[in-house]
Parts: sequence; C-alpha cells; structure tokens
Amino acid sequence: MDFDFSDDQEQLRDAVRKWVDRSYGFERRRAIVKAGGFDRGAYGELAELGLAGLYVNEDHGGMGMGPVEAMVVMEELGRGIVLEPMGQTLVSSGTLGAYAPQALKEAWLPRIAGGEALVVLAHQERKARHRLDVCEATATQTGGGWTLTGAKSVVPAGDQADAFLVPGRVGGKTALFLLERGAQGVQTRGYVTQDGSRAAELSFQGAAADLVTLDGQIALEHAVDIGIAALCAEAVGVMDKTMALTAEYMNTRKQFGVVLSTFQALRHRIADMKMQLELARSMSYYASLKLNAPTEERRRALARAKYQMGVSMRFIGQNSVQLHGGIGVTDEYIGSHYFKKLTQLELTYGDTLHHLGEVSERMQDTAGVFA
Repeated sequence: MDFDFSDDQEQLRDAVRKWVDRSYGFERRRAIVKAGGFDRGAYGELAELGLAGLYVNEDHGGMGMGPVEAMVVMEELGRGIVLEPMGQTLVSSGTLGAYAPQALKEAWLPRIAGGEALVVLAHQERKARHRLDVCEATATQTGGGWTLTGAKSVVPAGDQADAFLVPGRVGGKTALFLLERGAQGVQTRGYVTQDGSRAAELSFQGAAADLVTLDGQIALEHAVDIGIAALCAEAVGVMDKTMALTAEYMNTRKQFGVVLSTFQALRHRIADMKMQLELARSMSYYASLKLNAPTEERRRALARAKYQMGVSMRFIGQNSVQLHGGIGVTDEYIGSHYFKKLTQLELTYGDTLHHLGEVSERMQDTAGVFA
C-alpha cells in the first residue's frame, strides 16, 4: 500500500506549517489563553487558508477534500497546539454535508467554509460517560418546526460558536438538530479547559431548532468518528513536537559534565517513546483511511485507533515530563502545555478504557487473527 502523500497534500501541509510557525507562536497562544481560550481572528486566518471548507463541497464554496487532507491539516495544527477548534468544523461540515436537507446545507455550509459561522458538536451529557446512546435532551415537533429542551456539557467553544449540532430524543429514538446559539431559550456558560482552550455548558429550554436528520444515532456516530479521526491526527502532531522538544532538551542539558543524551538508559527511553509515536501515527493513518468505510467497520477501526492513541499519548507525555524533570511541569515552559494537551485529548470522545471496551464489544469471533 502506498502511504506517500501527493504534491497537493504536501503543499497543504507546508502552508499550514508555515502559518503555525509564523503566526501562532507560544506568546500569541498564551495571550489567547489569557483572553479566554478562543480567538475569532485566529480562526478567521485558518478559514482564509481554506481549512474551514476542507469537507465542504465545491458547490457550497468549499475545497471538497477528504480525510487524508484533513489528517495532514490536523497534524500541523497539533504541532502548534492551536486552540481554535478546527476539528469541530470538520465534524459539523462533514455531518451536515452527509445528512442535512438541501435547504440547511445551502444556509450553513457556505458560511462554515468562509469562516463566517462556527458550528460545533454538542452531544456530551453528564450521565452519558462517553456513551452515544445516552441522551436525555428531548425534541418536540411544533407545527412546521421543532423545539429542543435539555443540556449538554463540555461543548467546544460553546459560548463563542454560532450554532450547535445537538442530538435529541424523538419518540424513543435519537434525532439530530441544528440549534443556533442566538435562539430564544438557549444559554451558555463558558470556561477555559485544562489545555487552555474554551468550552461551555449549554442549556436550552423550548428552543427552536432545525432538523438535520431523524436517523440521529447513525449521524451522531459518524460525527464522532470524524472527530476521533481529526483528534488522532492532531495527537500525532502534538506527540511529534513533544518528542522534538524532549530530544532537544536531552541534547543540551548537562549532568555530571556531559549531555543527558549520552546516558544509555535515557536513550532507550527516547527509543521507546519513538516507537509509541510511530504506532500512533500508523493508527492515525488507519483511522483516516477507514473513515468512509461501512458503519460497523468504521466504528471498529476508530475505536482501535483511539485506544492506541490513548496509550501512546500517556506514555509519551509522562516520559517527556520525567526526562525534563521539574521544568517539564512549569507553565513558563512550552513542554508542559503539550503535556496538558495530550492529557485532554486522551479524555476527548471517550477515554482509553472506554475505547478498550468498544474494541472488546466489536471484536469478531476470530479476534482479527485469522481471515
């Protein structure tokens, strides 16, 4: 199988990397965190590069690209630990493009592609524990429209987003809706998360919403899998940069008059970290390549990928801190921010233990050993 990237994909990677290196330095990121964890200006710069329209069809003003291009972009954003939720834009545009009625696509996809509207997924509830089949929010049909009542937690950039994709129960099954933040009955309470990004608690009481699809469980699972694939790629970028920072520190820091990288035991530790990084990278490729597979195959693949990501992120993050020593957890040192990002990514869309359970439940009789 050919894993080489095309010239267009490499040019896309180069464009995003240059933006991160030139326009999203550590000091700008610290300023954004201090200001609340989200900068509409920075998000607009990403949209100007065309990244908000990656999954949007060209008929709606997007680039019409696929999972591999999204993986390339998210890796580079991960290297810069970019706070703005581009992964959420991939989720919302991909979901709307696949499931929304034509009128809703025409109303929202061009705005998403142009960076004028930020739409995020709001699916997590306090009692759900990462389970997608648990939903207490309810939807009621009123005349020609719908209203939603319920609450969602840890919504990315929730008090800054323009609209949300929200699952709600309709007659015993889950449907998916688009809910505007400015709708009457909608309230948000924003806060800064562990990695410095922004999230919010979302509540809605009899709020008017647009129906995306009555097959909400299928659409929600697909949306989360898009998010997991984007997260896997982002995590690879974060781990790659964490490795680079650690290697640089090992090659400059001295003890007993010699640099740390001369100690064989520490070199073995770096080799183990590199192995975990490459395992994670291969599973990120696997996740992106399986994103358009049939539902059961896709769900099984994404759970496997997220499990490996969790193992690799924990191993690389913790070993990086240990090899740095005390400076590895200080706020002034950039490495600590990569560690916090890895910690938060491990818990997003289900932690490692949750996805181990998902892998176990979806394991076939052969356990993948025999054809």
